[in-house]
Amino acid sequence: MVFSSTIFLFYFLPAVVAATFLSRSIIFQNLALLALSLFFYAWGESVYIYVILLCIGVNYIFSLMILMAGSRPTARKAALALAICANLGVLLAFKYTDFFIVSFNAMAATLGAAPLPQQDVHLPLGISFFTFQAVSYVVDVYRGEAKVQKNPLNLALYISLFPQLIAGPIVRYRDIAERIVARRASLHGFSEGSERFIIGLGKKMIIANPLGYVSDTIFSMPATDLTFGLSWLGAICYTMQIYFDFSGYSDMAIGMGKMLGFRFPENFNYPYISRSIKEFWRRWHMTLSSWFRDYLYIPLGGNKKGPGRTYFNLFLVFFLCGLWHGASWTFVIWGLYHGFFLVLERVWPRVMDRVSASPIGHLYAMAVVVVGWVIFRADSLSFAMAMLKAMAGFGAGEGLEHSLMLYLTPKIALLLPLGMLCATPFWRSLKTLHRHWPLESGGALTVRATLLFGKYALLVFVLLFSASLMAVGSHNPFIYFRF
Repeated sequence: MVFSSTIFLFYFLPAVVAATFLSRSIIFQNLALLALSLFFYAWGESVYIYVILLCIGVNYIFSLMILMAGSRPTARKAALALAICANLGVLLAFKYTDFFIVSFNAMAATLGAAPLPQQDVHLPLGISFFTFQAVSYVVDVYRGEAKVQKNPLNLALYISLFPQLIAGPIVRYRDIAERIVARRASLHGFSEGSERFIIGLGKKMIIANPLGYVSDTIFSMPATDLTFGLSWLGAICYTMQIYFDFSGYSDMAIGMGKMLGFRFPENFNYPYISRSIKEFWRRWHMTLSSWFRDYLYIPLGGNKKGPGRTYFNLFLVFFLCGLWHGASWTFVIWGLYHGFFLVLERVWPRVMDRVSASPIGHLYAMAVVVVGWVIFRADSLSFAMAMLKAMAGFGAGEGLEHSLMLYLTPKIALLLPLGMLCATPFWRSLKTLHRHWPLESGGALTVRATLLFGKYALLVFVLLFSASLMAVGSHNPFIYFRF
C-alpha cells in the first residue's frame, strides 16, 4: 500500500485519523496505531510480516539484557554485539544473499569452479530502514542516550510506525520516545500535517511520476540506441524524479506524523542548491547521513586520527552507504564515487573552498551528482558506461527510432523547469512572504489575504489533481521501496 494510492488516501488514512481523534486515551491510540501499522505492512508483505515482528522481539530482549547487565562492561558489550549481529544478520540474509552468490559465481566462473545455486531470496519492504532504526535504538540504550522501553507494545510501535516504516525518514527512538507515551493530536497539527502531506503528494504525482516514466523508458533502451540528447534527458529526468519521489515521500511521512502528534526529523534541505559534495550530503537524505556519521564514522575515529584514517573512514562509510541502497555493484560504485569526491574536497580544501564560493561550485556539484545518478539508476555498469559515453557525445544511437522529441513532449518541457524551480527555496520564500509583509504599507492586509487564499487554493488544486492522477492509474512507483 503506497501513500499515493486511492486505498491509502480515502480508506486507510481516514481510519488512522479517526482512531487518533476519537479517543484521548494514549493507550487506545497506541494500540490502534500499532494494529494499523502492522496491517499496513502486512498489506504489502503478507507472510513476511514475521521479519518485522522478529526485529521487534529481538531488540526488545537485547535492550533488556543491556539494562540487566548494569555496570558490567563486558556483559553490556556482549549484549550490544549480539543485538547488532542479529539486526545486520537479518538484513544480510534477506538483502545480500543473492548478491553474494552472483558475485561468487562470477569469480568462480573465471577460476573454473562450480557455481553456487541461486536462492532468489525475497526482499521485505523497508527492511533497510527498520533495521537501522532498531540498531540506533539498542546503541542509544547502550550509550545511555535513550532509556530502555520496557513495554514491548511501545517498542513495537516505534519500529513499525507506518508513516516512516517503508522509506524513512530514519527516526531515532530518543527523538520520539516521549511522544509515544504522551502526545496530543491537535487541529493545528492536523492542519500543518495535511498541508505538508499534500505538498509531498503533489511532488510525487505531478512532478516525479511523469518524469519517472521518461527516465524509466530511456534507461530501459538498448545501449546502442542512446544519443546525446536522449541520454541527457534521461539523466536529468531521473535527477528530478529521485528527488521529488523521495522528498515527496518524506514530506508525506512528516506530515502524517504531525497529524498524529509526532515530530519526525527533516530528511531534505534543497540538496540541488549545493556547491560541493560535502554540502550535498548535508542536505540529501539527512537522517541516513547522520546515522552513518553517528553510528559508524565517529566510532571509527572520524577525522580525529589523521588524514589517512579520515580518508579510509570516508571510503568505508560510502562503500557501505552504496551497499545499503541496493545489492548491486552499481550502488557500490556510486557510493565509492561519492566517497572519492568527499576525499578530494578534503585533500584540496583551499581549491575546493574557492570553487564552492563561486557559481562554478554549483555546476561542479550538480555535474558530479547527475553523473552519480546515472550509475545509481543503471541496471548494469556496462549500461551506465554507455549512458555516460553518450552524454559525452559518443553515443551509438542515430536518433531515428528513438527521436528526442518523442520524449521531450510539451508536458515534460514544462515539468523540467518547474521541477528545477521547486528544488530551490523559492517556494519557501513565497510561502512565508505574507507573514513579513509590512502592516503599515497600503493594502498590506489585502495582499496578505490574497496570498493566503492563493496558497490554500493551490493546495486544494494539488490534492484534487493528484487524486485524479491516482484514479486513472498513472505511472506510480516509489523508488526507495526497492531499498
